[in-house]
Amino acid sequence: MGAHSSESFTDEALSDTLGTPTSSGEQARIPFDHPGVPELLAVLAYGEISAFYRLAEDARMAPSMQGRVALASMAAAEMNHFETLVNALSDRGVEVYSAMDPFVRALDDYHASTNPSTWLEVLVKAHVGDGLAADFYREIAHTLDPAVAATVREVLAETGHSEFVVHEVSTRVKASSQDKARLMLWGRRLLGEAITQAQFVLAQRESLTDLVITSSGDLNGVAALFDRMQEQHSERMGVLGLI
Repeated sequence: MGAHSSESFTDEALSDTLGTPTSSGEQARIPFDHPGVPELLAVLAYGEISAFYRLAEDARMAPSMQGRVALASMAAAEMNHFETLVNALSDRGVEVYSAMDPFVRALDDYHASTNPSTWLEVLVKAHVGDGLAADFYREIAHTLDPAVAATVREVLAETGHSEFVVHEVSTRVKASSQDKARLMLWGRRLLGEAITQAQFVLAQRESLTDLVITSSGDLNGVAALFDRMQEQHSERMGVLGLI
């Protein structure tokens, strides 16, 4: 599926997807017991465990031992993050596997529609695709209860792969305009699919939707959030030499 432009994510479309806006004069702090918080932790948890399996599988495509080790290290970090989220959900009395279940389809669909076919696509997805999700959650983290925000920021922490990925990708695209063109298209595909699945999740989960709208202020704030995600995506692509 192609990338979505920010212009297509209109107030009308947001209203259809997210329901009635809940405007506020300034961004409100999300209380610890907001019903959307367990859903937020659960979607993060499934994102981390699915990333673990994906990275472990993609490591087999690495052309060098260095590449295999780099992805294995990233996968290990994702598993550690998953365990952090399991503990956070357990502390709330939430059973993690049933809590994750509503988000399986959207995240599995994202990975199925962005299955890399080359090592370079693996690296770009690891750096740019995962960054899109992190950008979305960081945008709302500052309005969460401090304890919840700390957990969210911990599991979105850099997994230590940026320098390796940037070097590998930028070196190749400098040497091959064909690789560069293909990876630019790949990056747009990652963006489009990420936004599509984010919208799908929000449309299905009322409590999580309320959390995001409250965090953003209103529907205009949510639209602005998606706009910022696209800007940050462009910045990451630029770092890789894909502009």
